[in-house]
Amino acid sequence: MKKNKKIVLIFTILFVILASGCGKKTTIDQSDVQRYAWPLGTASPEDTVTQIYAQKFADEVERLSNGTMKIQVYPNSTIGGDVELLESCKAGDIPFVVQNTAPQVSFMPKIAIFDLPCAYQTIDEVRKAIDNEAFYSLIQDVYDKGGYKLLGYADQEFRVMTSNIKIEKLSDFKGIKIRTMENTYHIAFWNSLGANPTPMTFSEVYIGLQQGTIDAQENPYEVITSSKLYEQQKYVININHLPHLISLIVSDEFYQSLPIEKQMIIDEAAKTAKSYAREAADERVIEKKQAITASGTEIYDITEGLYQDIKEASSPVYDKIEEVAGEELVNTYLEAGK
Repeated sequence: MKKNKKIVLIFTILFVILASGCGKKTTIDQSDVQRYAWPLGTASPEDTVTQIYAQKFADEVERLSNGTMKIQVYPNSTIGGDVELLESCKAGDIPFVVQNTAPQVSFMPKIAIFDLPCAYQTIDEVRKAIDNEAFYSLIQDVYDKGGYKLLGYADQEFRVMTSNIKIEKLSDFKGIKIRTMENTYHIAFWNSLGANPTPMTFSEVYIGLQQGTIDAQENPYEVITSSKLYEQQKYVININHLPHLISLIVSDEFYQSLPIEKQMIIDEAAKTAKSYAREAADERVIEKKQAITASGTEIYDITEGLYQDIKEASSPVYDKIEEVAGEELVNTYLEAGK
């Protein structure tokens, strides 16, 4: 009920604001002008690649439509957290959502494809894979069956590990207490390395590191710096085990209700926003690394040998994900970035 009241309130406010100007003369046919802005929800703070992606998309839609199509971005869980946003998007209450793929696994189990550990070593390979026509067609079908239309993926590059214990060989993972998300495949990955994965609410991570409840955690650089987790860690270790993908989705019912010319504007705006957000991510990772190094925390890459040891040790996770995602989707993803 709270969620529905919040959405109704937002629509009412936007309707009043925009409708108040409808009596003015203009060169644009008023029948083509929206009477309220379409909401786009995210659960991320404003100073993130997620916000950059969402706002660029909204700006491009308005620009390409000469101001006749408007989208209002609501960050920081203003109109719902990740799960609420997915539910509301499917129902058509919130047309657009920008979010990480992790919460989507509960709604669309095949999205676990992106939890395959060490599938790719560089972000360019990941981007090549997810943009591949054959793979994109398969993953788009997953979203279609879930009630959504996928408009593209940006990213925050890779998830990396921060730790008070230096990791130089596979045995160094043994017993390390690492915070992870409530994700079956993430937990299975760390267990396969001999670590002790500890699901924990993100708001408790900083104090958990400070008090020694946990030794380590894993996140993209954006999160590590925004929450200053590096202040409580000696090392940032680039194990690059998973990409941190950010999806732009729209309610399929809403999208299909639009005339073809408006669909084309949305598609083009999404492509531009994706490229823009990826460039921003690359620039921001460089900045985040500089800030971390300046604090005295050491950043280092693992060796090729250790990377391959991690990949081999975590092979059981591949079997689990293939059972859910299917052999075709897994194989296409793994081949698409080569």
